[in-house]
Amino acid sequence: MSVISDLVATPGVIAAGEYTYRGDRFTYDGQLDYETARMASIMCRATTMAVHMETDMLKHLKSDCGCAPARGWVVRGDKVTVCVMANIFCFIDNASSSLNEVMEYMREHVAGPEEMLV
Repeated sequence: MSVISDLVATPGVIAAGEYTYRGDRFTYDGQLDYETARMASIMCRATTMAVHMETDMLKHLKSDCGCAPARGWVVRGDKVTVCVMANIFCFIDNASSSLNEVMEYMREHVAGPEEMLV
């Protein structure tokens, strides 16, 4: 199984996908329609680029901040949480999923950005 299919099979995961850093391709699986998944991949790519820029700035301000290189980010809303590691995104339902379990799986199975295709 792939990382995406493993994540989608996790209880409470709404959808998971992968995008290219160039922003020209994406794939996904789960309970999102195509247009929502496309917009999600664009949002995740843009936020990932911003997070990388911010951690690079922190690294230059204080070289031992421990946050660079950034491997991902999480936004937890009232009902849904978005997790991104490298170029893999995952939307989870807060009421029926464990953020810790999803993040642990992603940390163990998703390569760092330096190992991903551009």
